[in-house]
Order: sequence, then structure tokens, then C-alpha cells
Amino acid sequence: MGGDIIYNRRKSRVVRVGGVLVGGDNPIVVESMTSTDTRDANATAEQIKRLTQAGCEIVRLAVPDEAAARAFGDVKKRISIPLIADIHFDYKLALLALENGADKLRINPGNIGGEGRVSQLAAAAKGRGVPIRVGVNAGSLERDIFNKYGGITAKGMAESALNHVQMLERCGFEDIVVGMKANSIPLTIAAHQLIVEKIPYPLHIGITEAGLGLAGMVKSAAGLAGLLTRGWGDTLRVSLTGDPVAEVTLARELLQSLNLRHFKPEIVSCPTCGRCRVDLEKIANEVEKHLQKIEKYVKVAVMGCEVNGPGEARDADVGLACGSGAGLIFRNGEVIRKVSEDEMVAKFMEEIYIFLEDSDGKSVV
Repeated sequence: MGGDIIYNRRKSRVVRVGGVLVGGDNPIVVESMTSTDTRDANATAEQIKRLTQAGCEIVRLAVPDEAAARAFGDVKKRISIPLIADIHFDYKLALLALENGADKLRINPGNIGGEGRVSQLAAAAKGRGVPIRVGVNAGSLERDIFNKYGGITAKGMAESALNHVQMLERCGFEDIVVGMKANSIPLTIAAHQLIVEKIPYPLHIGITEAGLGLAGMVKSAAGLAGLLTRGWGDTLRVSLTGDPVAEVTLARELLQSLNLRHFKPEIVSCPTCGRCRVDLEKIANEVEKHLQKIEKYVKVAVMGCEVNGPGEARDADVGLACGSGAGLIFRNGEVIRKVSEDEMVAKFMEEIYIFLEDSDGKSVV
């Protein structure tokens, strides 16, 4: 019920990253990056498995030296999602990562070297059908661009990205993804405004170095929402200090909250006020616990009073509008039954299962 997508997504070319299609009309892809030492193939593979279980679809590994590039191949044998080699400073590491099975390269224009080196990477990547992401970070702009604009600016970031896109194009390479990140939301959005109409390639988005805990999550969500609601973004990474599994969880929650992808049930519940006459927090928590067993999308509403309750409950696939010690259960916009407070959760879950079984006839637990 409800929730139509209102964003006009920017159309781009499609590139293949391993078995994942990026760009065009394909779903926006959740990416993360390992925090382990890549040279420790066991620890890295185990972390990737945790990320995969959380819903990560592409993962990036830092490749700081030759040992990491060689370990890359060992990691790849143990996991099931595409691997990106994140390369700085030494183009030879990118070549070695390709030999060890990299599904995508990320290079930083600010430090990878000149056109001669890039042409070698382009030839090797093209031969293996591997795309290259031009990854511009505000903190590592080329010195000449930094000096030209007197510091870090949106124009400088956009110019850096365009210069290196054009360099790859001169090499006959067009399996390109472009990313421009800063820890400033306005700067990141402004940089994208300067480039989105000038290139046909998919965009990787994120707010880099967003920080710790709640502040980092809010900053990432605000910045990514600012990009996504403009229709920009084909892959995304949330950048948080700490366990990268949290990045994946937040990315999925964000995409679902914007109605761009659906991964799991959605629960709408009111904040409660003095009109509420049931223990709505307890009821909502119990419903949420039950919903964790369901892997398909369904929109449910748990509402506490007669003001917004009936409307929200009617708009959901299955909704509960509570009154004084009792409530009405809605399914597909119609009242199905009236229930007392002590049976609300059980009866509500019954209706959710009925809705899901009616919608596709398959088991949902």
C-alpha cells in the first residue's frame, strides 16, 4: 500500500562487476570495505562472510603492498561476492590484483600516476572485462588542482574526475564508474551537480569519513539521501568508524526508507502521546521481533490512537489501530477484526502471514 517512488533516477550505462550489474535500471548496490589487514586472508574472508550475511553485495579491499595483492586471490577463493581492489600510489599493485582475480579496480586520480600508467591499467582491465572506478576524494586531490582552486572545492573535485574519465576514454576504456566523496555533505552534492550531466557512467556515492556512532550514521544518511533523492547513485557505501557490518545495515535501511529497494518488512509505529491507551511500545517491539523471522517485504503499521491510527493502518498492507484496551486490524485497507490488547500481537501476526501467503502462496518464515 502507498509508498510510490518519486525520484527520477539518472540513467547510466551498465557495467558488470563480477556477477553484479551496476547502473541502468539495476538495483542500487550495497558496497562496503573490509577493515582487516588484507594480507591476513583468513580474517579478511571471515569478515567478508559476515558482511555478505548482513546484505553486502560488493566488497572492497585495501591493497597497500604486493603481499596484499597476492592475498587478494586467496580471499577471492573463499567468498561469494565480487571483490574490488582499492589501489593508491602504485599502479603495479592494480596489475597484480587483476592477475589475482579482482572484479573491479578503484584508483585515486590524485596519486595513481600519469596517463602512461593509466593506459597500462586500462589495457589489462579491458582484457579481463573488469571495470575501473575513478575515485576522487576531497582529501587527496592532485596538488595542481588543489593549488588552482585555492583548496578543496566542488569544481576541483569535478575537474579531477572528468580529467581521469577522459584519460581512460582516450585509452579506449569505457567500463567506468565514477565516485566523488568528501566529508562535507554540501561539497559532495555540489561536486556531483557539476558532473552528472557530463558523463554517462554509473556513480558510486558516499560521504567519506562520516565518523563514529550516531553522528556518523546521521551524517551518512543525510548525505546519501541528498544524493539518492536527486536520482544519483548506482552503488553506495556508508563510511563509519568501526565494524563495517554496521555500514551494510545502515545502507539497507536507508535504501528501504527511501523506497528504492525492499529487503525486509517495514514497520510504521507512532511515537505515542497522551491519547494512547495501550502499551504501544511493548506491542510494537513484540511485532518487530516476530517480523525478524520474515524475509519478504510487507508494510505494517502499529498505531496508538484514533487520530492517525486508522489512516496509517489502512495505508499499510496490514495495520493495527489501537483504542482503549482494544484495536482494529486492517488488511489491504479493510477492517478485518477487532481484538483486545492481550491478543493483539498474536492476531496481528496471523493477519500478516495470511497477507503474505495470499500475495504469493509461498512460505514466509
